[in-house]
Amino acid sequence: MKNKSGVLLVVLIIVVGSVWMLFSKGLMRPKPKFEFQKGMCYVTWSKDRYGSAASDESLEAMAATGTKWVAIVTTWFQESCSTTKIFPTDYTPTDDSIIHAVEKAHSLGMKVMLKPHLDLQDTSGGSWRGEIVCTSESGWNEWFESYRGFIVHYAKMAQEHKVELLCIGTELTSVATVKEDMWKSKVIAPVREAYKGPLTYAANWNEEFEHVKFWDALDYVGIDPYFPLSDKARPTLAEIKKGWGEWLAQIEAFQATVNKPVIFPEAGYCSATGAARMPWEESMGKLDLDLQADCYTALLETFWNKEWFYGVYWWKWGTDVRFGGPNNRGYSPQNKPAEKIVKEWYAKSIGPKTNFETTGK
Repeated sequence: MKNKSGVLLVVLIIVVGSVWMLFSKGLMRPKPKFEFQKGMCYVTWSKDRYGSAASDESLEAMAATGTKWVAIVTTWFQESCSTTKIFPTDYTPTDDSIIHAVEKAHSLGMKVMLKPHLDLQDTSGGSWRGEIVCTSESGWNEWFESYRGFIVHYAKMAQEHKVELLCIGTELTSVATVKEDMWKSKVIAPVREAYKGPLTYAANWNEEFEHVKFWDALDYVGIDPYFPLSDKARPTLAEIKKGWGEWLAQIEAFQATVNKPVIFPEAGYCSATGAARMPWEESMGKLDLDLQADCYTALLETFWNKEWFYGVYWWKWGTDVRFGGPNNRGYSPQNKPAEKIVKEWYAKSIGPKTNFETTGK
């Protein structure tokens, strides 16, 4: 009996030790408690702006809209689509300023998604981050090593400052749809080791979200839903809602294959004609504040009560309370009718949601 007891004790120690190691490495962990996110994207391309009194005031105004989650954006760069070194520049907010914004948001009762972006310095010829690609295996290794350093830096910050959600990338179409093994081993695994909270990725609407190979390793599926909703420069609200029909069916079919909660980490419309036709472009049309508000309403009416839908972050809220305004044709809802739409919807209760804690992968 003593020998059997000793063997059982050794086995128990080994099992407990193995489980602890998996938890500590982020390879085994309890499922997160999924939350609906009444969100807003918060942006600057200034080193210290997040740490300013103006930024604090702007976050206070954001909280007054009923926003409960703020996506704090920080941007690093690489020179061109084919280079492999990723680095901060003078357009990158300092760590101290980001931390200040995180703490200010928390003090206002808002939760935080930290949302690091990667952009290009050379955008000649219309190049953008979705076209980043390497032409050799050594190039891929160099790029992923550099990306790991970039994203793990923010994973450590998120862990230390109790950030509630981390986005591991945004609209990296050409990269995100290949090299599944590198994403999992060189990005997601070290991020999991550094940060114990839930993870998402913000996939582009076009030719990306259905082809990302690492959704199973994340918690939320993120789609940036810049879907074209009408051929008209100025459609009606009913026409905009009708325009969601095809895309809603596509998203629902996709969601059924991954069985995870879906969020929109970035969604937006300019306040100008043409905003529903090509939402992904800064509209050069005629000022139309009501069209932007109608586009907000159409999205919220379409998705709000879907059991698998867990929230949206509107693009974009600036670090000045005067940002946007009645003469602004850009994306911000600040000081426009769209801000009132946000307030109305964010005051609403949330309908029943699928309990992915027990049914999800």
